[in-house]
Amino acid sequence: MKKIYLREIAHSRAGDKGDISNVSVIAYRKEDYDLIREQVTADRVKTHFKDLVKGIVIRYELPNVQALNFVMHQALGGGVTRSLSLDPHGKSYSALILTLEVEVSEERAADIEARKRDGMPLMG
Repeated sequence: MKKIYLREIAHSRAGDKGDISNVSVIAYRKEDYDLIREQVTADRVKTHFKDLVKGIVIRYELPNVQALNFVMHQALGGGVTRSLSLDPHGKSYSALILTLEVEVSEERAADIEARKRDGMPLMG
């Protein structure tokens, strides 16, 4: 097994409502969804965002679109109108979640490296 950043096998989107940040992780390839589902837990995400998210993290699974959705409470310093943050909407959270490390097989890691080296997209 080899550790890689989540961004090598998934992309992300973020949204917000008040002091709640909503971050999704979407697998590039169907075969990576189960790996992501097993390794990217609510507890791991809470730990990864330890200095930013003060409340609970809830994970929702969306298998039909190969995605996970994380709802993070008390995550935006009170929300857009109250926060002094440079990113009160939490859009950078989608980039931050992709720095989480996951373990993939040596074969999958080699495929990812070959695709990057040859300028091929990571998806598909």
